[in-house]
Amino acid sequence: MGSTNLNAWLVRQSGLLAGTRHPLHEGITRIGRSSDNDIIIGEAAMVSSHHLEIRKEGDTYRLADLNSTNGTYLNGHRVSEGLLEAACVVRLGADGPEFSFIVDDHVPQDLNKTLVVPTHPAEAVHKETTEPTKPHQDLLSDAVARAREARRMGIGDSTVVIMREMLDVALHRTGRKFKAIIAGLVCALVATCAYGFWKIQGLKSEKHHYDSQIRQIETILAQGNENPAEADKLIDQLDQESREAAAVENTLLYRVGSFQRQEFIEREIRALLKEFGAETYSVPPEFVDEVKRFIQQYQGPDRPQMEKALGKARQSMNTMRQIFEENSLPPDLTYIVLVESALSGDSESSAGAVGLWQFTPATARAYGLKIYDDVDERLNPAKSTLAACKYIRDLILDFGSGSSVMLALAAYNLGPAKVKTAIHKVTDPIKQRNFWYLYRIRAIPPETREYVPKVIAAMIIARHPERYGF
Repeated sequence: MGSTNLNAWLVRQSGLLAGTRHPLHEGITRIGRSSDNDIIIGEAAMVSSHHLEIRKEGDTYRLADLNSTNGTYLNGHRVSEGLLEAACVVRLGADGPEFSFIVDDHVPQDLNKTLVVPTHPAEAVHKETTEPTKPHQDLLSDAVARAREARRMGIGDSTVVIMREMLDVALHRTGRKFKAIIAGLVCALVATCAYGFWKIQGLKSEKHHYDSQIRQIETILAQGNENPAEADKLIDQLDQESREAAAVENTLLYRVGSFQRQEFIEREIRALLKEFGAETYSVPPEFVDEVKRFIQQYQGPDRPQMEKALGKARQSMNTMRQIFEENSLPPDLTYIVLVESALSGDSESSAGAVGLWQFTPATARAYGLKIYDDVDERLNPAKSTLAACKYIRDLILDFGSGSSVMLALAAYNLGPAKVKTAIHKVTDPIKQRNFWYLYRIRAIPPETREYVPKVIAAMIIARHPERYGF
């Protein structure tokens, strides 16, 4: 081949990378799609992972196909081996990428360095068109020209750096525009935040007004000095104010911008009411105060009863809760038994009520409990609890929807007949089923007005025994 100072190259003749020069190494140069080749041809599917190799033997170069799928072609003929001569053409596959084999005295470049080429498009390539182009199109054309020049000179790994330089220039050109856009977005964000803050403050003020009105009405109703007509009017106004306040409270802006601080006991009362389907915007302060009073009573004089429920009788209470759950009733209703009998199974009332659930003989028999001289199933915890579930279910169904669980609690204490007598004093059939209406107008007897909050107090302590010292 002549002088040993000559260098051999494969120069791409086709595709987007046309003009790229690949130097052939001393010894063996491997070519294929796999990343472990010396010359990687990754863009053509017809190129095998290890397609061919070129061996330098003295001053000659020989080609050898590596059992490629689509074959190696030398000057248009498929070959397994062949001698490479200047200007011959090597093609990978029948229609694959094509290379010219050339030999020259071009000085090999250090492939660890990147060729620095002129940055102005006019210095890189002559443009055949005189039509104006957009700035970014100029940059792209410039980058492509510089990359091709690098390939023509045989410099590897320069394309990524050239493209990075192009991006730097593009970002510099558009920096002012981006800054203007960002400034506009910041202004819009500030304006939106200011509007949101103003709107949230307005909603807070509006809700504060409604809550103040509600507190005033509740205070008047708690005094119990109004005649029925005046009480009705006040409760109607209370319902209206509650609806307005609830509407404000449920707006997205109010929920996002407001943190409602609520006393622990009131929050727990509301959680229980939600489970019972007896939610109300305003829980009467008198009711909350009664719950607090009975919590203190369970911490004081009635502490042994609560300690028994949470300690010695815990297993029995858990069994009763399970029976309530199996009958699709709120398991916390089992704490009725604490108020009814103080968990004393052999207790008997003056009315003849016996057992944990204090069933009278008539009610017990109505719900399937056997009572004979030598048998009294009211004393059987499991059977009497199942009967209590059936009784409470009937009371809930009897008093309809809404706050029927609360009315059922009242009826368990007072008896359904007496509760019906009390509610029938109210002419409005909707209000007859509203526990909170009946509570506020004192249609429910004092004993029952105390009974319901006492059961709620027991439930709250049972949910948080450590908080109350148990």
